[in-house]
Amino acid sequence: QVQLVESGGGLVQAGGSLRLSCAASGGTFSWYVMGWFRRAPENEREFVASVSPSGGTTYYADSVKGRFTISRDNAKNTVYLQMNSLKPEDTAVYYCARGPTYISRTLSSAPASYAYWGQGTQVTVSS
Repeated sequence: QVQLVESGGGLVQAGGSLRLSCAASGGTFSWYVMGWFRRAPENEREFVASVSPSGGTTYYADSVKGRFTISRDNAKNTVYLQMNSLKPEDTAVYYCARGPTYISRTLSSAPASYAYWGQGTQVTVSS
């Protein structure tokens, strides 16, 4: 039984930083692509970032490139999302997800590529 549990969300002022964590259990964490997605009110779920099983390859949405950094610690079965220079438009529920065993930009940005999802953590950025 695969479980993903996000933490680290909260309320922050514009320009501030947050670090999200996602702890995984069940399955072999280091085999799989991990991704972060977000959903703002009345919006569809959108891709934020993904990381390859080894951690050596990452992809980002254009809207967060240069501000967010995805990383993983396979020894701790945890994936992170460091979010800097936050903007009000980053306000959303953030979800981590476990994807396929190999990474490509197209595949890893599609929600349908991910079989398991966490419950989400709320990030609110005030102006």
